[in-house]
Amino acid sequence: MADEYDILVIGAGTAGLPCAIAAAEAGARVLLVDKADRIGGTLQLSGGHMSAAGARRQLESGIEGDTPAAHAADIDRISEHSVERHDLVTMAVENAASTVDWLDDHGFAFHPSTPRIVYGHEPYSVARTYYGVDEARTTLQTLIRIIEPYLQSGAIELRLGTAVTELLSEDGAVVGVVLDVGHDDVPVRARATVLATGGFGSNPELFAELDGRGAPLVSAAMPTSTGDGLVMARQLGGAVAGVGTYLPTFGGMPHPDDPERVQWVDRPLLVATERVPWEVYVDRKGRRFVAEDDESIDRKERALTKIDGLTFWQILDDRAVSESRNIIVGWSADDLRTRANTRPGVREADTVGDLAELAGIDAAGLVATIEAYNAAVATGIDPDGLGRRIYPSRIDTPPYYAIQNHGITLITFAGLDVDASLAVRRTDGSTIAGLYAIGELLGSAATMGNSFCSGMLVGPCLTFGRLLGARLAKEVA
Repeated sequence: MADEYDILVIGAGTAGLPCAIAAAEAGARVLLVDKADRIGGTLQLSGGHMSAAGARRQLESGIEGDTPAAHAADIDRISEHSVERHDLVTMAVENAASTVDWLDDHGFAFHPSTPRIVYGHEPYSVARTYYGVDEARTTLQTLIRIIEPYLQSGAIELRLGTAVTELLSEDGAVVGVVLDVGHDDVPVRARATVLATGGFGSNPELFAELDGRGAPLVSAAMPTSTGDGLVMARQLGGAVAGVGTYLPTFGGMPHPDDPERVQWVDRPLLVATERVPWEVYVDRKGRRFVAEDDESIDRKERALTKIDGLTFWQILDDRAVSESRNIIVGWSADDLRTRANTRPGVREADTVGDLAELAGIDAAGLVATIEAYNAAVATGIDPDGLGRRIYPSRIDTPPYYAIQNHGITLITFAGLDVDASLAVRRTDGSTIAGLYAIGELLGSAATMGNSFCSGMLVGPCLTFGRLLGARLAKEVA
């Protein structure tokens, strides 16, 4: 006979953890399953940004008058009106402050600069973004403290290193799952099953089908982000929403060991409001494609989608290495010099032409671009008509450096279609009884459209998890 639970949560990450906690808090018997050998999912590597209007910390910081409606209006502006699920956005922003306050109540260690306006995405009109002193790991540490008593009491049973191989259905309703336990199929029944398995940023086939639109997948997602929940739900007729809304994150260096991944810890600082660029950005032909000092990261990301392979290089000289701070996060000038021509993606040469040959850039194109840029330092007029305004220095002090970047996938935009109750919908619009979805599995387009809005993935993951867990516990009681 199969084990039976009130609620089964598949995925012990950003959405699954608060869902299990809220369900147990409301009296449900919960099974929490994850194929990884530790909890946390993308909280292991995310920046952990959450956005909320009217949270207690925002008010204590002297910011008054911010509202969920203003938050939603900023999302609509930033996404250029591309969000289709206004009901989910409304649910997220109206409950965001209570989520941030809930973490606060449990000792969340806010970074002292928060709330703040984050310029790594298109900025909000007011400071309403929060994160921890150790980024998303602070969120994970807080959730671990909250869940621990429920694990000790048995209200939540946690099974790690356990994959789900199949959704069990009877008469069109999901009644549980099949677990892979020591290579044995173990059925588990539940009155409600919640998919919180995350995105598919490490699944090239799903990415090509749903998000890529021909773009290469260069991923910084967790290796476990393979779209398992999406695959299983589609086998039961589950529909996918948000297809074709993909937007790459602007820039990441190739991984030392895997050309299809980036190493997020070694990332160039490409946000003009945080670091004035001394370099130029060029494509494979050696041509500039965007104003390097453009403060709009959204315009840079959209320009990146138009160049070959979503690949570009930062071209700079030794003066820039000495005088421009934080070219690569965590690297000193000497670090960059030492790693050139040894670390993949970082090249150095004594001439611009030789640099181009080493980096795989068209040499004639790059030489012409640098000559035109150096002339523009005196005139202040962008030679390519891209609108650059700031020219700190000529690029003429050897050696010269090329830092390779790709448009990267941190999150995925398409995901399972759900109704307003977070029940999974079929392609005909009907819902699959007993099956719900939360987190990145919904696709970031559900709450951000074709854009990146600060804190509108981690925040809704936490919020929807809490709301769904509490509601399902009441329904199955």
